[in-house]
Amino acid sequence: MRTISSVLGSLARVVSTSLMLLFAVTTLHAQDVKEGEKIFKSKCTSCHAIDRKVVGPALKGIPETKDEAWLIKWIKNSQALIASGDAEAVKIFEENNKLVMTSFTDLSDDQIKSVLAYITDASKEKPKDAVAAGAAKDDNASVFMILGLIAVVVLAVVVIVVLNRVIRTLENVIAKNQEAIAAQEEPEDSQRFVKFAKAFVKNKKLVGFTVLMLVALLAVGGWKTMWNVGVHEGYKPVQPIKFSHQIHAGVNKIECQYCHGGAFKSKNASIPSANVCMNCHNTITASEHYDGEISPEIAKIYRALDWDPETRTYGNNPKPIQWVRIHNLPDFAYFNHSQHVVVAGVECQTCHGPIQNMEEVYQYSPLTMKWCVDCHKKTDIKSDNKYYEDLIKAHERIKKGEKMTAAMIGGLECGKCHY
Repeated sequence: MRTISSVLGSLARVVSTSLMLLFAVTTLHAQDVKEGEKIFKSKCTSCHAIDRKVVGPALKGIPETKDEAWLIKWIKNSQALIASGDAEAVKIFEENNKLVMTSFTDLSDDQIKSVLAYITDASKEKPKDAVAAGAAKDDNASVFMILGLIAVVVLAVVVIVVLNRVIRTLENVIAKNQEAIAAQEEPEDSQRFVKFAKAFVKNKKLVGFTVLMLVALLAVGGWKTMWNVGVHEGYKPVQPIKFSHQIHAGVNKIECQYCHGGAFKSKNASIPSANVCMNCHNTITASEHYDGEISPEIAKIYRALDWDPETRTYGNNPKPIQWVRIHNLPDFAYFNHSQHVVVAGVECQTCHGPIQNMEEVYQYSPLTMKWCVDCHKKTDIKSDNKYYEDLIKAHERIKKGEKMTAAMIGGLECGKCHY
């Protein structure tokens, strides 16, 4: 039995060591590429892109066609390399109209190698739906991790129970052969549990493994819980009036902007005033569904406005409708409806879901930073608007060496500093 235990222990150590080495190598590579991406975006994107020429040439395939040591010298100080008479450096300088490349003497060799690793990684062909697949994997990663840990714990417990049963059976057989005693009655369930508990406590490796699994499971569960703090996906509060978007936007096909006109011209989409409701409901009372009586929900609008449907006059005691806000963003997050609706042409359903089918409105999207970033990664820019026309003109003036100020590129717009 000791021989079997030692063999299993050695095997476990070999497997764990191999997994740790694989994890370390994978993590190191990921960190190099991640650091390279960060440096590339902060220092290189003003002149270079991976798959197209900007000011400088496209960088796709450069790390594979040039010597790494030469590239490090070129990136740190291209002018010094040209001045030394290096033929390759002089050739590149002349092919690019003798444009002077910025020197990056502040970057270490390892940082430059990370940038080259990022360029190599970004040059690889990726499937068209890689971004969507990556987002789906990120959303389900925590769930898969929890299920995987649970499966490992269950499998370990099953293996332990089976091994304990085998050991107990072998011990009984040896005892019977040596002492030639008669078979005894099976112990009661309580005695069996006590015996198992004692054997479990004596096995320090098993106790340590169990504690480790419990700590890992609790850590993953805690991380998942903390990650979802402040995320109100599916939030559906009870409103003072049971307004049905399904009837208004779905059946009657009323445009969203008819009620939420602020979405076209301001940061907020705005909640419509009761007077907007009265554009229709001063005559539409849905009485045919309530035995000739005014619909109870429409009657709430009349009471809020102090409107008398009999005399068709307004009173002097109107009261606001206390709607409950559903979609909330943190105070430090800035979102402008008009910029998305008018400039980008984003449909309301992109963020709010199938609003035309909702009897009661609820928060459809998580509205987290990750969710917004994923949308920005896959949304195409519509460049046929004044903003990009002015941006192109600004670049042309910079190329000509003309004076440029922040005011000329929108630096005086109120929204740059004020919410």
